Amino acid sequence: MNHPRCFLAVIAILGSTSALHAADNPYVGRWALTIPGGGAGWLGVEENGGVLSSSVLWGGGSVVPTTSTKVAGDSLIVTREEKDKDGKVITETITAKASGQLLKLTTRKRNPEGTALGNAAEFTGKRIADVPAPPDLSQVKFGPPIKLLNGKDLSGWRLIDPGADNGWSVVDGVLQNRVVKDKHFGNLRTDAVFEDFNLTTEVRTQQGSNSGIYLRGIYEIQIMESFGQPVDAHHMGALYSRITPSVAAEKPVGEWQTLDITLVERHLTVVLNGRKIIANAPVLGCTGGALTSDEFHPGPIYLQGDHSSVDYRNMVLRPVVK
Repeated sequence: MNHPRCFLAVIAILGSTSALHAADNPYVGRWALTIPGGGAGWLGVEENGGVLSSSVLWGGGSVVPTTSTKVAGDSLIVTREEKDKDGKVITETITAKASGQLLKLTTRKRNPEGTALGNAAEFTGKRIADVPAPPDLSQVKFGPPIKLLNGKDLSGWRLIDPGADNGWSVVDGVLQNRVVKDKHFGNLRTDAVFEDFNLTTEVRTQQGSNSGIYLRGIYEIQIMESFGQPVDAHHMGALYSRITPSVAAEKPVGEWQTLDITLVERHLTVVLNGRKIIANAPVLGCTGGALTSDEFHPGPIYLQGDHSSVDYRNMVLRPVVK
């Protein structure tokens, strides 16, 4: 999924020149953000050799590294930079203050002349618990299969935004999305929600396909027409912008491709066209376009439909039995 890149950020942390060690720094770790407007965000702060570094996800787009990371007093001060429609750099200063496992943050934008744009906005963050050790998938038990597609209609599914244009329909047993320019097409989600599971499906890309399968509405498996291209964290089967496939296993446009996806204890395995491309790898946070940054609640399967045309069939989910 290639979300609009206007959110791709450069972060500079201003303040004290002395970096705190991880053991003393309340900001080191990974934080789930609920950004202004309610979107999902993420901040990761690391310490290596006494030097802090960080990366960020802001609503849509990718996880991007920051340019510098410092602490001023008891606050983290973050500056995002993005260009407006005229190509001018808008600076957004985000101040974060930790209170135990929570962050309270404020943000304010300024134009290149330093004049404030609008009022300051408040938002929140919550520390993400460490990812556990990789599960032994041979010992995981799965329940009876649930057919998510009935091959007849959209029963069990609905648009996330009821006001969006609906490009989804079932034709000859295939769930297809067809989009045209200058309309806002909707993403499709299951009515049901799930925790950990195995999901299998077949997908057929169209020319220029760019879609995604969101696991629990949080983690996007990229669906893209990327046959013949090098492996990339934004290509077919990747966990979008987070985990790069180990090999390129795509088929050419128009051919049915198989996906076998297992999500257990925040670890991901993806088999594309019979080849394992992600092997029980830890998932460190939400991806761009997530419905929420909270990774600890059940959520739907959702299919990205606002970018381009794509086909799905034979989608079956087997929930983990605990």
